[in-house]
Amino acid sequence: MRTVHTNPLFPLQSATPRRLTSFLILHSQCSLAFTFSFPQFNAPNSDTFKHTEFLSLPLMRFSLTLSKTPFLAPIMASGSVSGSASLVWFRKGLRIHDNPALEYASKGSKSVYPVFVIDPHYMEPDPNAFSPGSTLAGLNRIRFLLESLVDLDLSLKKLGSRLLILKGEPSEVVIRCLKEWDIKKLCFEYDTEPYYQALDKKVKDYASTAGVEVFSPVSHTLFNPVDIIQKNGGRPAMSYQSFLKLAGQPSWASSPLSMSISSLPPIADVGSCEITEVPTVEELGYRDYEQDELMPFRGGESEALKRLRESISNKEWVANFEKPKGDPSAYAKPATTVLSPYLKFGCLSSRYFYQCLINVYKDVKKHTSPPVSLVGQLLWRDFFYTVAFGTPNFDRMKGNRICKQIPWNNDDELLAAWREARTGYPWIDAIMVQLRKWGWMHHLARHCVACFLTRGDLFVHWEKGRDVFERLLIDSDWAINNGNWMWLSCSSFFYQYNRIYSPVSFGKKYDPNGNYIRHFLPVLKDMPKQYIYEPWTAPLSVQTQAKCIIGRDYPKPWLVISLWSPSMVSHDSASKECKRKLGEAYALNQKLNGQVSEDDLKNLRRKLEENKEQESGSRRQKQKL
Repeated sequence: MRTVHTNPLFPLQSATPRRLTSFLILHSQCSLAFTFSFPQFNAPNSDTFKHTEFLSLPLMRFSLTLSKTPFLAPIMASGSVSGSASLVWFRKGLRIHDNPALEYASKGSKSVYPVFVIDPHYMEPDPNAFSPGSTLAGLNRIRFLLESLVDLDLSLKKLGSRLLILKGEPSEVVIRCLKEWDIKKLCFEYDTEPYYQALDKKVKDYASTAGVEVFSPVSHTLFNPVDIIQKNGGRPAMSYQSFLKLAGQPSWASSPLSMSISSLPPIADVGSCEITEVPTVEELGYRDYEQDELMPFRGGESEALKRLRESISNKEWVANFEKPKGDPSAYAKPATTVLSPYLKFGCLSSRYFYQCLINVYKDVKKHTSPPVSLVGQLLWRDFFYTVAFGTPNFDRMKGNRICKQIPWNNDDELLAAWREARTGYPWIDAIMVQLRKWGWMHHLARHCVACFLTRGDLFVHWEKGRDVFERLLIDSDWAINNGNWMWLSCSSFFYQYNRIYSPVSFGKKYDPNGNYIRHFLPVLKDMPKQYIYEPWTAPLSVQTQAKCIIGRDYPKPWLVISLWSPSMVSHDSASKECKRKLGEAYALNQKLNGQVSEDDLKNLRRKLEENKEQESGSRRQKQKL
């Protein structure tokens, strides 16, 4: 295998409990960022590539002559095997445009095998899961992925090829294909996620012994995480502004991007490998599942580029976009681009998105800037990828050096009520229904339910909520999901735990009539607007007229039963208690310089329970008097 290996093994990630532990090989001449990275190519042949105006995007004409500036990827070939068979292993990066792995595989190859492997753990039904789907993913995300694969297959067929679908443990299947098809060049997008690191190590180890050339370019984010980490003395920047200073402007931003391929070398004999078409959800085993409201977002590169074109056509909206502003209750027409699932699966190139936005900014008199602008959101994405890449145990509290050690409770009953939209707070429950039905909700809606579960009201461990989002979101992304849950629980990045999202007043500010609640919780559709956010306060006569009796047709708020005593508890009381616990936890972390043991957390939990019992006893005594 022709590779550049200069640095020793250095452990950067540890896999989730469900995934294999892996180690990363750092190369001194490597780019580990998810940006489009090319070796020093000569200009492509005119009969393979052509100049094109892509999708009639405003003022966006792209020359397909590649820049001769070398962008080095994690594994770069020192030479290519001309006239032999190549295999392109699709995982993310499910697109034709800006796909350096696909482009390099076709360069000088006699045949190219485009492959996607269906991993049973990701795709096959798990009857024990809390929602329809597999062990690792909900059905909405599986459906989105299948739609993306169908779209990719159609695009490949237009180029004289097709997508070869195989099934099994991905690394084992790919190795079998390398042997069966006598592959001399293996190309796949580099992935920093621990799960893929483990898979890739197995495949690269085999390729090294078999003499297979491996080309694994980075093509998923804007910057090189390793470069930024190295600039910061070997650790990732822990603040957004520090990240921006280290990252600077993308070096490739003014370079033309390769946006299309006119044809691909044919697929040769597939031998005894069992090849199928992209399966349907029914063919995967989801035959008995009925959905009362279909997810409104369709997967695929074609849909991604259409949605991008529609978004950037409104230059004023792009120029004035300002997060965290935006209406989380807007569901008929979401107040964002909803491009996150397309970025997650690589149906849309983040680098191409970035260039489109920069071109819009050039055409307007003024525009917002990071961190609140649309470009700022892409940079947030890179920020979390970089921190995740450089932080061991990033996906858990224990053993995570950047995460506060907090004695969260592990109340499965509270977790289930939150997950199943049974908290009794309509704003919170409506968001969770949207999550289950659509696999998506506005970022401010995500903030509200995450705060409610953790530091705002229920004080349930952020890892529990993370698992629910990881399963149900169609845009679930390992680095971003974990990073945001640490942020919103005030476990890392953000520490102002006194700032709480109200489960009542926050939604009312955007949607005083409660239309969002009425749509996703139709049981409350006839509740008068003055009670829609707090229906338990409505007189029984009003509840009867609205055909919704609280406690029978819709649950009473879970906070009326305290974790500590059966007395009535309001949101204000619950959030006050959460703040007290966090204050104690922060003090312990500071005292022990972050080296908090399991015994330390147990002792703190015991102390908090004793203090609460004493307060409850004093309150009962006063009531008797």
